[in-house]
Amino acid sequence: MQDAFTGQNTRIQGRILPDAAGRAALQHDHERRLEALAGLGAAAAECGLRADSDRDLVLLAEDEVILLEAAGNEWAALGGAIRAWRSLLPLRNLEDFGFPSSAENPLEEPNDRLRRIGGGVEAWAYAAEADGSVYKFYLPREEKRIGSAFGFRLGEEAALLAEAQLGSYRALLEKLLLIEVLGGMATEVIAVTPEGILVAKQALGEALPQGDDVSGVLPAGLIEIPSRFLRANRDHPRLCFTGDQAWLVADLHARNFVRCPDGALRVIDLVAAPWPDQETARSPLIQDWLARVRMDPAAGVLPAADDAEL
Repeated sequence: MQDAFTGQNTRIQGRILPDAAGRAALQHDHERRLEALAGLGAAAAECGLRADSDRDLVLLAEDEVILLEAAGNEWAALGGAIRAWRSLLPLRNLEDFGFPSSAENPLEEPNDRLRRIGGGVEAWAYAAEADGSVYKFYLPREEKRIGSAFGFRLGEEAALLAEAQLGSYRALLEKLLLIEVLGGMATEVIAVTPEGILVAKQALGEALPQGDDVSGVLPAGLIEIPSRFLRANRDHPRLCFTGDQAWLVADLHARNFVRCPDGALRVIDLVAAPWPDQETARSPLIQDWLARVRMDPAAGVLPAADDAEL
């Protein structure tokens, strides 16, 4: 299938959910994109380019360095890294998605091809009139930041406090990968605009009533975090593992779930961050629990102890 707006290959169309092979391919695409961004950052550093935000890297175009590629291996490597990155996150104009180019705030203008269906601080969501596929436009915020991610600090009642704060492009791409890893709604990252708006595409689901209790239907693989270890300012903070990395995942409320055509409830959004190793190093108790819960998600706070008895 081809995406109606970009002409790129797509695995998402309306309410149709990708099969297992399609889901695996989507996850692989998310992982490749993060690897390419890391490679781009490393190549830029070799050339002495110090970006004050990863937005500067995300928006790099090949023609910005093409004349320098003959100057040395480092610049040639940077040119290659930019091309690899742009193949995984192409630059597209808002006009490609039916928004008027002359408007001061294009996303607020009528669009014959996209109908706004929701949105908040991080992103505005639209349904394609052609097939109902959902397009999310993640809006840049102050200081070249985008989306939300957790920041950590030491606490008093709990060892760690986690607070949602302005995120980065890498954190946003990591969040979209985690939605896939957790079996959430199928999601593609399809473009970024010259203004820094990141565009993602999801299959269409049925929204849940606001305030519904979803505590009993959280994605499989999430581990409850003892309150003595962490408090977060978002709903249902949980731990999950991807490979060797531990993550804090939260903001799992009814508005971030939809019901799919197969009857399943799937996450469409969340807030996340890598588990803070530096802060954890101060607590041997947390370190021990993390090591044990990685092997046994039901492991208690203390070895051979029932949490209910503590």
